[in-house]
Amino acid sequence: MDQVQTLAIERGAHLARTVVLLPYANLLAPARQMWASKFPSGFAPRFETTRNWAAELTLFTPGADDLCGQHGRDWLTAQTLLERAGLRGEAARLAGVLLEQAQQLVPLAAACPPARRGEWLAQAHAVLPGANDGALALEAALARTAAAWVGTSGYATDVLFDERTGRSLDALFIVPGLQADALADALAGHWAAKTQVLAPLAAPPQGRVALHAAQDAEDEAERACACVLRHLTAGRTPVALVATDRLLQRRINALLATRGVRAGELLADETGWKLSTTHAAAALMALLRACAPQASTDAVLDAIKRAPAWAAIDHRALERRLRKGAVRGWRRAALLAQGDALVEQVQLLRERMAASRTLADWLQATRVLLEDCGLWNQLAADEAGGELIAALGLSDETFADWRAWPQSARRMTLAEFTHWLREALEGASFRQHHSGQAQVVVLPLAQLLGRSFAALVLPGADEQHLPAAPEPAGVWTAAQRRALGLPTREALQQAQAAAWALAIAVPEVDVLWRQADDSGEPVLASPLVGALRLAVPAALHAGQDARVPQTVAAAPTPRPLPVGAQLPAQPLSASSYAQLRDCPYRFYALRQLGLQDEGELDVDLDKSDWGTWLHATLRAFHEALQQRPDADRHALIEQAATEVTQSLGLVQDDGEFLPFEAAWPELRDRYLRWLEGHEQQGYTFDRGEVDFNEQRGPVRLRGRIDRIDHAGAGTTLLIDYKTESQDKTKARTKPGSEDVQLPFYALLSGDEAPRAAYLNLTEREQPTLFELADIEQRAADLHAGMAKDLRRIAEGAPLPALGEGSVCDWCEVRGLCRKDSWSA
Repeated sequence: MDQVQTLAIERGAHLARTVVLLPYANLLAPARQMWASKFPSGFAPRFETTRNWAAELTLFTPGADDLCGQHGRDWLTAQTLLERAGLRGEAARLAGVLLEQAQQLVPLAAACPPARRGEWLAQAHAVLPGANDGALALEAALARTAAAWVGTSGYATDVLFDERTGRSLDALFIVPGLQADALADALAGHWAAKTQVLAPLAAPPQGRVALHAAQDAEDEAERACACVLRHLTAGRTPVALVATDRLLQRRINALLATRGVRAGELLADETGWKLSTTHAAAALMALLRACAPQASTDAVLDAIKRAPAWAAIDHRALERRLRKGAVRGWRRAALLAQGDALVEQVQLLRERMAASRTLADWLQATRVLLEDCGLWNQLAADEAGGELIAALGLSDETFADWRAWPQSARRMTLAEFTHWLREALEGASFRQHHSGQAQVVVLPLAQLLGRSFAALVLPGADEQHLPAAPEPAGVWTAAQRRALGLPTREALQQAQAAAWALAIAVPEVDVLWRQADDSGEPVLASPLVGALRLAVPAALHAGQDARVPQTVAAAPTPRPLPVGAQLPAQPLSASSYAQLRDCPYRFYALRQLGLQDEGELDVDLDKSDWGTWLHATLRAFHEALQQRPDADRHALIEQAATEVTQSLGLVQDDGEFLPFEAAWPELRDRYLRWLEGHEQQGYTFDRGEVDFNEQRGPVRLRGRIDRIDHAGAGTTLLIDYKTESQDKTKARTKPGSEDVQLPFYALLSGDEAPRAAYLNLTEREQPTLFELADIEQRAADLHAGMAKDLRRIAEGAPLPALGEGSVCDWCEVRGLCRKDSWSA
């Protein structure tokens, strides 16, 4: 500050007409505060970055095809330029690549005064490969298009070369950054008579550096968090937390938040994060995914849960129904749930977003969608939501600018608009506002310049995340970099070394790195750490683990012995009683506590879906046959199959049901032949899929019998369909089998002397009826066993976990009974 004051006096420059050009925006506030504390009275110079200075001088309006710095617009312009260049088929895929290359050239093109930008473009084209460069023709076309784009664009900083700017300027003092700044260098030459580049400050002596070799990334995050907390406890604030690995940094921030050091309060994150990763962006993208024609049921349910407008509507019954049937696609779900008020509201919004339209109309429709779902006010009140609204131009103030932009007339489908929106949010950054004096500042290594910290924690100091010579960005060759003026590897190495010197000059420094990556492969420390060990070993010491150890008393997991006497155990179904016999604890958890697994939605169609379809088809066929006994049976069963397929929404399953449909004709013909023989024995179909809820002595039974047939002399045949292998079905009916389903059916039906059988229906074998012998005695034994078990439960008998083998392998509550712990 003294240097600026002295130089301004020497040049006779008025401080109000003096600009101090800083290398990055985060230095603005500290510089102004430092000047105010040192010179509390009188005029102050203007501390600016090139972008801030230009924004104060004029309101810049980019041209239709200019590179404007708004990622969403620039991405769409890149796609348009590629289409004009004859790459329409590849435009959407290459737009991001072209934009990335153009952004790397922008600092060079913007450093040329507008009148000389054409010369820069000619020089750039001279060093780039020709457009018809054989196998690299596409790469050459992208490079030349990027150069032409930035070389013909106007920039907000062009005003800094204007004569009016010079007339309002007495002196320009430039604070150099760690890397060369082409625009600052150009301004220094353009306003040479008024400019002076300030000498960098002398490097302070090296601080006290502690080296921490962590085992892995999790250990590194925990130790880094402990180092920060140790400095805060000792009163060494502010603490610089250098971000070299963004994933690791998020983990450290989360650990700090659990200890009360939260972002926006005690912690200021100057690196920011992608707007696409915020809750606001997730809510918007969830809505758009739900509006897609082939949206999954999961996607639509996710949008329903996020929308405040539907918060008062109970969607749990709908979700349970869809999960029970594993209805993956929403089109099928909407068909199955016709008449549901919530489904009708969702379908109305989906229909509004179905037609293609211009980008401007899509943005208008998106705002209406957010308002109808109740999310607009929620986003407007949220800090990240406000950034999202601004980035997409959804507010009333910015929407007019979109309408005026020619590219907004481009027509898009919903899929194309969603892709563009995702790109726009990926390219936008969000930095949480911080009020007050932060005790912990997260910042890049290069932005330590000009900052004062009492302590510094640098995690991620391994060979991968802190190289001595960072890899230059982009696809440019070393020769092209030198010719174009892009940063070379040597320049980046020098800047990295300078930033490292600033880091270790902080009074208290903790440097951490992991010794193994996530796959267990060994990882070396950064070469900068190795060089430091060789140069000044006396100033280094092994870092102590600052984590506070905690003693946890051993608490063995006891075998659970719950008592279900006070919980309802009836009515019983065949499956629930089978659970009681297999494992009492499983019965207790699933039936008495009601801890039912809701199941997944996004699952492939499998044998259970085939069984559901087959049950419904046979029921529909036999009911139709009862009404029209003389009809063509082949036509009737085909009609039933078609109607059931449509009613279950299987025509919209993306072809997953085709393998089962292919097996159906052969099974259909075999079943019709079996049915003919079955009827010749005197059996006739009576009812199908019959629900019962009956009291049988002290036991109340509930269930569904697949089919009931009658024969002469009042004989009743109870049939249960099975689509499993015949060997498995046959084993159910062998003497000594503990299968309870058919005896349960006999009790359920109430028939005094029924017959019961499994009808095996597989794709490759003849339908076969497996009858269970001595059904009356088995039913009586089953009834006595159920009554006894229910009596013991009512008397307070515990329900221990007794499952073994496959019962435990496929148990939904294995994690609840903790068998793996108490049985070890």
